Amino acid sequence: MKRILLILGVLVSLTAAQYVFGQTTEGVISYEVKVNMHKRLPPDRQEMKNMIPEFNTHKDQLLFSATESLYKPVEEDEEDDEFASSDGGMRMKFKRPKTEHYVEQATSRRVRLQEFMGKDYRIEDTLKIQPWKFGSEIKTVAGYECRQATFFNEEQKQNVVAWYTDKLRPFLGPEGFNTLPGTVLQVDINDGERVITAQKIEARPLKKGELKAPTGGTKTTEKEFRKMMDEQMKRMGANGGIIIRN
Repeated sequence: MKRILLILGVLVSLTAAQYVFGQTTEGVISYEVKVNMHKRLPPDRQEMKNMIPEFNTHKDQLLFSATESLYKPVEEDEEDDEFASSDGGMRMKFKRPKTEHYVEQATSRRVRLQEFMGKDYRIEDTLKIQPWKFGSEIKTVAGYECRQATFFNEEQKQNVVAWYTDKLRPFLGPEGFNTLPGTVLQVDINDGERVITAQKIEARPLKKGELKAPTGGTKTTEKEFRKMMDEQMKRMGANGGIIIRN
C-alpha cells in the first residue's frame, strides 16, 4: 500500500511539474564532488596527512527527463589521480570505482551499477524515501534559490544536508538523494567530508540512448551487496589496510 501511495504521489508531482513548465523537461546537470581525504583517515593514521592531499575532486553528471534520471561520472582524459608525498618519496594513487545511479520514478525502480574490488555489481531495488527534516534556511546554488533539508543516515552514520530548488522538477538529484520535492543541487555529508555541488544546469533534448538503465555486472540486492562489502572491509582492516572511500 505504501508503495502504491508513493508511486501515485510521484505521478501527481511530475504531472504538476509538467503543467508548471509547460513542456517535458530534459537536460544535464554537471556536479563537482569534493572529498576531504584528511577527514576520512582513521584516527590511528593521522601521520598520513603529509602523504596525501587534503582534497580529491572529480566531476559527475545527472541526465534527466520527465520520468527518468541517470547519475554517472564524467569521462575524463586524465589518468587516475596520483600524488607524491611532500618529501618526494612515496606516491599514492586513487582510482575512482565505476558507479552509476538510475531511477525510473513512474515505477519507483532504482538500479545502481557499482564496481567493487575490480568486479561490477548491478543492484536493483525500489526507491526509498529518506526521513528528511525541512529547515527554513535558503541559499543560492548554481543560480537557483534552494531550501535546506537534512537527515541522519543510520546505516552509514552520516549527517546529510541537502539544498534543493523547486524551480526544476521534483524527485531529482545526485546519487540516492532524489526524494525531495525539487531538484537537489548540493549535498554536504558529515560537515564537509564529501560535498556534491551543481556547477552547471543545461536544459536540452537528450540524444537517443543517452539516458538508459545500467546493464551488465552481477545482479544482486542492496542488502546482499552491503553485507559483502562490509565483510571485505573488515578483512582489509584486519590485515592493516587503509580504507578511504571516494
